[in-house]
Amino acid sequence: MRYTTLLFDLDGTLTDPYEGITRCVAYALSCQGIEVADRRHLAGFIGPPLKASFCERYAMSDAEADRAVDDYRVRFGDVGMYENRVYNGIVDLLEQLRASGRQLFVATSKPWFYARQIVEHFGLEKYFGKVYGSELDGKRTEKSVLIAHVLREEGLRPEETLMIGDRRFDVLGARHNGVPAAAVSYGYGSIQELLDANPDHVFESPQDIARCLLAGAAAIRPHRQYGGVLR
Repeated sequence: MRYTTLLFDLDGTLTDPYEGITRCVAYALSCQGIEVADRRHLAGFIGPPLKASFCERYAMSDAEADRAVDDYRVRFGDVGMYENRVYNGIVDLLEQLRASGRQLFVATSKPWFYARQIVEHFGLEKYFGKVYGSELDGKRTEKSVLIAHVLREEGLRPEETLMIGDRRFDVLGARHNGVPAAAVSYGYGSIQELLDANPDHVFESPQDIARCLLAGAAAIRPHRQYGGVLR
């Protein structure tokens, strides 16, 4: 068994949070007088740290971004976190991986306070040793810092651990800690974003993750075998 421990991102990897996140971002922006006609333009908020996204995408000052995050959390804590769905095949995947003897953890930039409620809401908590996330004050929002924290807290060997996520932040954060990384092409990272991050492996679906990991290391395709295209 090449990877004895698997770290899963949450948004865009285990669940599709599009409705909740984009509605909450639109609400937060409206509180600052910014109206969004098409929520599809807000999909880029899925994955990166929230405050940084407000600053980068809307040129907000630190104070403005802090207010936007507060407004976002008002709606998110009420209804937004549940405007979400588990990707097809994820439950079967988690059951098979746990049955194989692997350790599973959630490692998300989302505050653990919300992440644990989401995981429990969808009945996924029984598959994970623990749900790790950032703090509400912004601590550990960077994936590299979060993964280092998980490795330290759980006493994990980096070379036996695989980070699975849908954005470049997951791949780069893993590499910073000497942890192999797999990108999933069904989430919210663009094809070019994932290729540029140079993950060790690419999975096309939850079923692909199960098929490759459970069949053994020889069946795990390096992303280079895709010929530059994620199918």
